[in-house]
Amino acid sequence: MILGVSGWLGEKMGIQESHVRIGFVVAFFLFGTGVALYIILWIVKVLSK
Repeated sequence: MILGVSGWLGEKMGIQESHVRIGFVVAFFLFGTGVALYIILWIVKVLSK
């Protein structure tokens, strides 16, 4: 979306970026963790470079 986490994670896992985005939205609405998970993964992405 904004920080490139969906594309990065999709590439690492070998799945489509859109599926990762859908997963974040579902996690947000069902569990309330989508935004927090996105931020944590962005930090991991930045630190792994």
